[in-house]
Formats: sequence, structure tokens, C-alpha cells
Amino acid sequence: MTEKKRIKNLSLMERIYIPEIAKGMWLTLKTMFKPSVTLQYPEVKFEPTGSYRGRPVLVKDQNEVERCVACGLCARVCPALAIEVQASETELEKERYPQKFEINMLRCIFCGLCEEVCPEEAIVMSKDYELVFSNRDDAIFGKDKLLVPVENLKERLDFLRKFKG
Repeated sequence: MTEKKRIKNLSLMERIYIPEIAKGMWLTLKTMFKPSVTLQYPEVKFEPTGSYRGRPVLVKDQNEVERCVACGLCARVCPALAIEVQASETELEKERYPQKFEINMLRCIFCGLCEEVCPEEAIVMSKDYELVFSNRDDAIFGKDKLLVPVENLKERLDFLRKFKG
């Protein structure tokens, strides 16, 4: 084996790394005395912005009708296979609605792909981030837990329209 030659010979101080250790210690000391940004979580809640991706929810319009037309695009694009949609016919102006719409929150990875692919803005990521389950069955959210009035999602819908448009 041939030995490679160094381009620059290091001095004694550089070989024992004392200046680099001192720089690291100085950075640590400087950071220790900066003000803390930690929230005292149970007492002080985190208030997310419109761009935050929390748990996915279904949008319910002002006239108490869900926007979803059961096209199934969200279920097809979901990388974790967390969404299940079964369509049925309706008498309203839209032809279909989801008879069954379930999201397995244990599988959901909060990627937002379902929201991006939805042509009706029917599924969006909410600001909810506190998800606690006592058993696996509680983690499967049906339409009863997923439907949220459009007024509660105004900030997220405005962000999406600005982002997409």
C-alpha cells in the first residue's frame, strides 16, 4: 500500500484539537444562557398556524352536507393505506357520497397527500395534534369523528387556496 501525503502539515495545537474543543465549549456556554423557548405543555398549549398538518378531517359545509363525493383518490394516494372509502348514491345535486369513510389514525403518517389530491377540498389537515387512544378500535375514526364544520377550518382552507393558486 502506498501512503498518501498530506497537503498541509498540521501544527501541534491543531493536532491535539485544543482550539476546536475550546470553540465547542464556548458555543455551549453561549447557548446555555439564552432565554428558553420551551412551552410548559399541559398548561400552555401550542397554537399552530394555518400551514400546520394535524389530523385529517372531513369538511362539512354550512348546510350540514359533507363535501366528499367518494371519488376514492385519497385512499389510493395514501402511502400508509390508512383511508377506507365506500361510495353510495344520493338524491342531492352531487351523485355520490361516502357511505363509509374511515381513517386508521395508527397508520396515518400526516403526510397531507390526501389533502393535496382531493378535488373538492373535502379532506384537510386540521390543527388537532393531541391524539390518545386506549385501544386500537378507538384509533379508527369514522365519519362521526371526522366531520368538522367549514368555519373551524377557515384558516387551513385559506392557506391551501393561496398555496395551490
